[in-house]
Amino acid sequence: MNNKKQWNELTGKEKVGVIGLSAIQLALLGAALWDIRHRSATDINGKKWVWTMVSFLNFVGPLAYFKFGRKHG
Repeated sequence: MNNKKQWNELTGKEKVGVIGLSAIQLALLGAALWDIRHRSATDINGKKWVWTMVSFLNFVGPLAYFKFGRKHG
């Protein structure tokens, strides 16, 4: 089954859910990348480039950065 056919078979609520989750994922990615860029290396657990790469994985990447990558005072 191709992607266009699968998309057309979704209900309106399902489409809104897919679009909403995609928007949330992009917002989390943007927030994580912005935070990594603007924090000093001493305020991050580990290396900035590693957290940057991890942030691109999926929802888990940015959430892991905010939970484990940032040093909490």
